[in-house]
Amino acid sequence: MREVLFFKEGVEYPVFFSEALINKWLDSIAVYYSKKIGALSFIFCSDDYILDVNRNYLSHDYYTDVITFDYCEGDFLSGDVFISLDTVYSNSLQFQSGFENEFHRVICHSVLHLIGYKDKTDADSKIMRLNENICLELLKTL
Repeated sequence: MREVLFFKEGVEYPVFFSEALINKWLDSIAVYYSKKIGALSFIFCSDDYILDVNRNYLSHDYYTDVITFDYCEGDFLSGDVFISLDTVYSNSLQFQSGFENEFHRVICHSVLHLIGYKDKTDADSKIMRLNENICLELLKTL
């Protein structure tokens, strides 16, 4: 059953945010990787909020841009995705990538984790980056 939900915790959606566009994009990513969209929740939040999630659920004591909880079953992509808009913005400045581009990169990064891609090693990170770029190209076609 396809259900994609968007929430915000202590932040506002970016001005460029489009629920309709993200939904179309998620469908195109799923088709490209021979998957289906199941139940996905995207929670956009602050650094403090994601730090609490990291501490309480993963026992990590640091800030991050995204945390993905995987509930996939079979070919259905399902999970909860927490995205710190504070860190996404900071990363966009650090990498000179633009906030909108970094925002979309983090969304597809989380979906790629649900598909099965990892990023703990340098080799895995290169493959992840390649696939992020493929997903960002898919977005440009919508």
